[in-house]
Amino acid sequence: MRKDLFLVCDFPNENPFGLVSRSLRAGLRAANPALMNRVIPRECWLEKDAVTLARSLLGKVLVRTTPVGRETRVILETEAYLGARDLACHASKGRTARTEVMFGAGGVWYVYLCYGIHEMLNLVVGPAEFPAAVLIRGVEGAAGPGRLTKQLGVDRRLNAAPALPSSGLHIEDHGIVVPRGKVMVGPRVGIDYAGPVWAAKPWRFRVAAEDLRRPKASRKA
Repeated sequence: MRKDLFLVCDFPNENPFGLVSRSLRAGLRAANPALMNRVIPRECWLEKDAVTLARSLLGKVLVRTTPVGRETRVILETEAYLGARDLACHASKGRTARTEVMFGAGGVWYVYLCYGIHEMLNLVVGPAEFPAAVLIRGVEGAAGPGRLTKQLGVDRRLNAAPALPSSGLHIEDHGIVVPRGKVMVGPRVGIDYAGPVWAAKPWRFRVAAEDLRRPKASRKA
């Protein structure tokens, strides 16, 4: 399968709160009736299924806070890396100084340098000792993981930092819905080294910005 080829998949759940359990969602709604701009809590990233989480991140909002101000970008493209058995995952090479962060509990950032040039932003997901992550490949206004980190000022100083406001980089749910049939699915990029089986896994997800359904109260993130 060509690396630029996507298939459009009809996912059964277009729930904008797909990352949050019903009980947790109810508690958040009770605490904040508006429920439009809220931080996604760390426990939401502790699921083992990085593939499901990668798809669910589409339409969520990456928030970068610096002394200059706050910048928000809607996530449009992700890739899943599913544990040590996934030969495309860095953790498949074992526990090293670089991959140590992946072996901890989810909800922290894994930032590494690619080709000595590009900083790559990943969200560690899953429980401790299950090294999985989701690569944030693109957001509104920045197509490609290298452009994303450059525009938002993300580098390895954020490696192992929690995905919370206190670190200056976190994710929020603004109630944006990704409609059924609009998620494009394809193989991950630049992982031929993993062999034909793992290189062909359809674990790259993308949605076009114009296909998102945003709350009427706020058409922008």
